[in-house]
Amino acid sequence: MEEDIDTRKINNSFLRDHSYATEADIISTVEFNHTGELLATGDKGGRVVVFQREQESKNQVHRRGEYNVYSTFQSHEPEFDYLKSLEIEEKINKIRWLPQQNAAYFLLSTNDKTVKLWKVSERDKRPEGYNLKDEEGRLRDPATITTLRVPVLRPMDLMVEATPRRVFANAHTYHINSISVNSDYETYMSADDLRINLWNFEITNQSFNIVDIKPANMEELTEVITAAEFHPDHCNTFVYSSSKGTIRLCDMRASALCDRHTKFFEEPEDPSNRSFFSEIISSISDVKFSHSGRYIMTRDYLTVKVWDLNMENRPIETYQVHDYLRSKLCSLYENDCIFDKFECVWNGSDSVIMTGSYNNFFRMFDRNTKRDVTLEASRENSKPRAILKPRKVCVGGKRRKDEISVDSLDFSKKILHTAWHPSENIIAVAATNNLYIFQDKVN
Repeated sequence: MEEDIDTRKINNSFLRDHSYATEADIISTVEFNHTGELLATGDKGGRVVVFQREQESKNQVHRRGEYNVYSTFQSHEPEFDYLKSLEIEEKINKIRWLPQQNAAYFLLSTNDKTVKLWKVSERDKRPEGYNLKDEEGRLRDPATITTLRVPVLRPMDLMVEATPRRVFANAHTYHINSISVNSDYETYMSADDLRINLWNFEITNQSFNIVDIKPANMEELTEVITAAEFHPDHCNTFVYSSSKGTIRLCDMRASALCDRHTKFFEEPEDPSNRSFFSEIISSISDVKFSHSGRYIMTRDYLTVKVWDLNMENRPIETYQVHDYLRSKLCSLYENDCIFDKFECVWNGSDSVIMTGSYNNFFRMFDRNTKRDVTLEASRENSKPRAILKPRKVCVGGKRRKDEISVDSLDFSKKILHTAWHPSENIIAVAATNNLYIFQDKVN
């Protein structure tokens, strides 16, 4: 990050009108593709919206970086499990892009039970001059065909099509919380509360179970899997986190079933901080490898931690996201906010990390300068190229003019999902049913 980490410009924002927003409009995942040219969001209504970055023109240099809607499609529909009498929500839990191999784009999307592979492609030509069909597509009587025609391609208005190429179903008893594409680009994994499965992209009717922590007696269950991710370079290595605040690094070369971890990351608890809520707030909601593959970042309720793969006993960095909420844990427990699952992301060079908070605040921590900043994603400052001002939360009685009291924070407004462009300082922040895209200040 540059010196002016605390001054960011809004580049663009995708806003839905609050008066018409429904539960289905709430954004549940945000993900840039590998080049950053596309940005996908999934929502609770099972829809996927893909945004494409505008190309820079000589006339409008400042427009470079703006994202406009490229494709919208219904990825998942609500289902009903008749055997268990359970309703399966259409909500998109995660989206993961595959690296682009040709003109088309491919992405994985998942709800609680089913993963789908989607192809997003463009069509600007249509074939005409069929022999066996007329121009409306109806079959012709073979007896009337007396000449042979050569079909030709005619130009047409550009059309973006989203088609499901694979459906990976019936492999998870519990809710899927993570999907991660392997660096071999032939396999991916899906994780639920108790199991992690390994899939081949070409095989939809079977998967390989690589982690199973389900006890023989469910009354002995002490923890669940909360997130999982493959190493960015080593196709045999992955990590998964648990509700107990632990991270396990597994190597698929060691054994087929990775029940025995290769490394176990856990920070000893400080007895002075022990409370009724300790176990709940230590649960890890997100785990991410750095782009270099050297570090792991984890997010629990109050902190973001960075772990070195070579040091298992404690994190090398701990960042307090909203430590001022420590005194409010009782009321946060009563309104269920304490169970919110915040995500965390690295910037392209692994030097800055970002995560969300309440009141539509999101936090950035510069690992080199140790500076941090709190910014707000709100409709008030959503004018194009408006400068974001840092926000501060005060805990005590006296409050400065530019500060906000911890007692006046809005806990219904929360930033759970964020994404960072893989190579530039462009970020996407999902605030309930609104998507904000911010860009670093350009001089």
